[in-house]
Amino acid sequence: MDGGQREGYAMKKDTESWRFVRSGKCPPAVNMAVDEAILTAHSEGKVPPTVRFYGWEPASLSIGYFQKASEEVNFAALDRHGIGFVRRPTGGRAVLHDRELTYSMIVSEDYPGMPRSVTEAYRVLSGGLVLGFRNLGLQAEMVHLGSEEDRLKYAAASSAACFDSPSWYELVVEGRKVAGSAQTRQKSVILQHGSILLDLDADLLFELLLFPSERVRERLRRSFDGKAVAINELLRGVDKPAVTLTEAEEAFRRGIADGLGVELVEDGLTPYEQELARKLAEGKYSADNWNLRR
Repeated sequence: MDGGQREGYAMKKDTESWRFVRSGKCPPAVNMAVDEAILTAHSEGKVPPTVRFYGWEPASLSIGYFQKASEEVNFAALDRHGIGFVRRPTGGRAVLHDRELTYSMIVSEDYPGMPRSVTEAYRVLSGGLVLGFRNLGLQAEMVHLGSEEDRLKYAAASSAACFDSPSWYELVVEGRKVAGSAQTRQKSVILQHGSILLDLDADLLFELLLFPSERVRERLRRSFDGKAVAINELLRGVDKPAVTLTEAEEAFRRGIADGLGVELVEDGLTPYEQELARKLAEGKYSADNWNLRR
């Protein structure tokens, strides 16, 4: 897409073509900076709604905006394993980003058909993820947890790990969570991003988190396997070959396009987004006053 086409988008807000960006593996600060840069550019009418796929180098732990890093993250273990670290601009709990496909979706709050409710917008944006799992032969479904009381009861028995905590809508296969997503709204734009696990090292994840005692860690670790599962574990259970990252990208690209009813047109970041992302990565997402603020 050339500069003229990008300017044309600002004149035509009702387009059903969304931009699709493949970022490859990036450092944790860069990943969060790029998502925010796209949000800003979209809020200014400079780029269309965007779906981005990316990975992490090195493998990284991200925590939610409201988490207390000093109370929930084992920084000695991060250093020991060479794991990166960043605070997300979105809520939710800790995620170990390693053998996964990470996605982000950035779209205006007033996009046609987009619900104003946070939970209903999450349902709409996540519909394509359900189709992505089904494209891989997995019978994923979106389950509504119901009342706030149900969610609080579930959360009370959970750890600081994202895949161990409930949302209003959960993507599940055989009753276990298969994707963890979080959302924020800034400048009248929705940013939703999340992890689609190909494989999961739950032992490493629990080593990276802090717990009141080893007894609590062991109890929550034992219960975790019944709540969360990765794609390739599910496929092994039905004697199917493991999915590669390339295969997962294709399945979820088609699923998201079909779920949203849009065409995903592959393109890169604009120079404006690249420069903004560079500044955000250096001045915000690499800084202790952001990552350790709570």
